[in-house]
Amino acid sequence: MKRVLKIGSAFIGVIVGAGFASGQEVLQYFTSFGLMGTLGALVATVLFAYAGMTLVWLGSSMKTGSHKDVIYKVSGRYLGVIIDYILIFTLFGVGVVMIAGAGSNLNQQFGLPVLLGTSLMTLLILLTGMLKVDRVVGIISGITPFLILFVAIISVYSFLNIDGSFAALDSTAKEQPTTLPNWFISGINYVSFNTAVGASMAIVMGAAESNRKTAALGGLVGGIGLGILIVVSHLAIFSKIDSVGGMDMPMLMIVNNLSPVLGTIMSIILFAMIFSTAISMFYSFVARFTALGTPKFKKFFVGTMIVAFAASFVGFTELVSYFYPLIGYLGIVLIAVLVYAPIRMKRI
Repeated sequence: MKRVLKIGSAFIGVIVGAGFASGQEVLQYFTSFGLMGTLGALVATVLFAYAGMTLVWLGSSMKTGSHKDVIYKVSGRYLGVIIDYILIFTLFGVGVVMIAGAGSNLNQQFGLPVLLGTSLMTLLILLTGMLKVDRVVGIISGITPFLILFVAIISVYSFLNIDGSFAALDSTAKEQPTTLPNWFISGINYVSFNTAVGASMAIVMGAAESNRKTAALGGLVGGIGLGILIVVSHLAIFSKIDSVGGMDMPMLMIVNNLSPVLGTIMSIILFAMIFSTAISMFYSFVARFTALGTPKFKKFFVGTMIVAFAASFVGFTELVSYFYPLIGYLGIVLIAVLVYAPIRMKRI
């Protein structure tokens, strides 16, 4: 059970920074559709449970240090190329968004220059990227329980102290900008995006677990946990939409309105959430091209971080608005492959 929870926590940790740490993602994907966004969050929960279970199981079954071997074996030669490039694009792009998010986080909470936040995050990723994969997984899974607890408590408290009537909040929520067409497509797009985000690291984590059943259960627990956090985060933002609409970091604003001291704690936790996803993205990205732990890996990692740091200055909200849905639509191909994966593996 301990190994199951470790894998589940690490899986949540990989996705949590990109998926809903700031609240901006949940706001655009779910809360912008009002109360109906809750149904989209429930659709996402079911899909997350299946995707998490399958990805970690595949990693455990094939014992590989990169997503490449798994994707090509499950998808075939030609479709494998498409998915491989989607994942490569996703890993680097989301890593860039996380660096930008770190700058926005410290700027909104402490008034610090965006450059300082992005520089600090880049440095932390660089230092952690020099560690072995089991240490990286340990760091991610160690951070996650604190993140889950804090977000859950704040979300439940916010919903229990709702601002105004459901009808009024529903109307205001629907005024929030989004590039998604409806709650159902949004739920699917959200999971396919986050699956593309977490696929590579989930496979790497699975490869480190010899027992396939334990690996699958860990992924399942992680997927369900993610879904629950998305639902409560959505309800929290919905209940406070009048005061947090239009903010880069809605969850951070909710906590600040509750208590400036808690806001400071939340900002630090949010920074840790962003870090857990960012290190996963860049670690998996570099592992796709070079062998883990080699001098070539370290040189490639440094070069990658320099380019990512420069690219992060596009801006956090802008990147979330357009880059996330794009990856979501591309990632639907990966979801389809995961549905077919157990049948394919059985035949192999």
